[in-house]
Amino acid sequence: MITGELRNKVDKIWEIFWTGGITNPLEVIEQFTYLLFIKGLDDNETQKESDAIFLGLPFEGIFPQDKQHLRWSKFKNEEPTVMYDIMANEVFPFIKNLHGDGESAYSKYMGDAIFKIPTALMLAKIVDGIDKLEIDNKNDNKGDLYEYLLSKVATAGTNGQFRTPRHIIDMIVSIMKPTPQDTIVDPAAGSAGFLVSSQQYLRNNHADLFLVQSLKEHFNNDMFYGFDMDRTMLRIGAMNMMLHGVDNPNIEYKDSLSEVNTDSEKYSLVLANPPFKGSLDYEAVSADLLKVTKTKKTELLFLALFLRILKKGGRCASIVPDGVLFGSTKGHKDIRKEIVENNKLEAIISMPSGVFKPYAGVSTAIIIFTKTGNGGTDKVWFYDMKADGYSLDDKRNPVEENDIPDIIERFDNLDKEVDRKRTEQSFFVDKSEIVENGYDLSINKYKEIEYEEVVYDAPEVILGRVKVLEDEIIKGISELEEMLRG
Repeated sequence: MITGELRNKVDKIWEIFWTGGITNPLEVIEQFTYLLFIKGLDDNETQKESDAIFLGLPFEGIFPQDKQHLRWSKFKNEEPTVMYDIMANEVFPFIKNLHGDGESAYSKYMGDAIFKIPTALMLAKIVDGIDKLEIDNKNDNKGDLYEYLLSKVATAGTNGQFRTPRHIIDMIVSIMKPTPQDTIVDPAAGSAGFLVSSQQYLRNNHADLFLVQSLKEHFNNDMFYGFDMDRTMLRIGAMNMMLHGVDNPNIEYKDSLSEVNTDSEKYSLVLANPPFKGSLDYEAVSADLLKVTKTKKTELLFLALFLRILKKGGRCASIVPDGVLFGSTKGHKDIRKEIVENNKLEAIISMPSGVFKPYAGVSTAIIIFTKTGNGGTDKVWFYDMKADGYSLDDKRNPVEENDIPDIIERFDNLDKEVDRKRTEQSFFVDKSEIVENGYDLSINKYKEIEYEEVVYDAPEVILGRVKVLEDEIIKGISELEEMLRG
């Protein structure tokens, strides 16, 4: 989550867009993102130049010698009219053609990008505002900044999509621990938050992968896949990944649930927060998904999709609405049975309903499973998350209570969880009990609550206290009357 100071600076820039005539929130985000991207290119170039000088290595950047004036650090000091001319006629065409082959995700979604800031003075104000933002490239508060920008889009989208908070994404990635050999997909990628977090996790924990040529090529070209039907989000996602040093992420326009998506047993790790509340026509859905669960509900169809696109042994962590865990329709029961009986369901992490505020108050959980095709569910680990480090109201201010470190620690050491009681925050439930309960996966079905017996004083004791209080009140009234008469 971004700090109050950074939020105020972003709000001021947003106001400049608004008063300048750009009032569509997604257009603001798009133009804002282009400028953040242009600044980020220069920041990255400067860092790489410094590293090359320090190591005594030759350096060839993305800005040729005759294009140095296109760098943010150069043109930001120009007069507004000069800056505008450089931006509109040189910088913007330059970034649109960074990957000139037309095949990269970046090229595909920048092709129809349009520079819409109407005046030189407005551009100068926005550039000055962005230049004063304290964006930490190492800790990626760019992701939190995107999150805040996206929160300004009034409500969840028409298909029920909404943006996943960065700290929840990072928790899921830390739990799943991507490896350098993984092929990672998010079939409802949005701004590519899960993919960005995954690449950062790999950089932090497997830096040696860049020393092995085959792993480095896999990282840059074949590791990350993201699909979405919102071209603005695809543009933001492509820029996001490129800024984070992934040369050629496979970010594509695709309706993941349709017949167009023919992926099968292709990926080793699914990380997703698919759209909730969506309802599709059967004709629009891939037939093999309907065989698993005959339903129009997108949240169930996406689970069927995950099972299809994962390789044997592939893992999945997906956010689902609570209804998926206990819904009583045949579609709900069929998909839960498929995961429990024919694959290995590992964990259900229940999250509080305030996690997705301010855009939604829906209660959600994280479902974690491994595709086996032949069962393997033995015990399922449940965790009742009560706090995520932020207040659970619309303000989402930082608070001390935070279960996330505990969740990661306990998931890493599940062997120590075996003897935990149902009255505790996490515990195991045997598969047989889940089957007996109609494959109900809601934690409340299995959680036990300890009630403390409250012992009250005898009625005559309570009555005695009331009499004492009454005597004190009458005495006080008498003293007041004396004072008034005196």
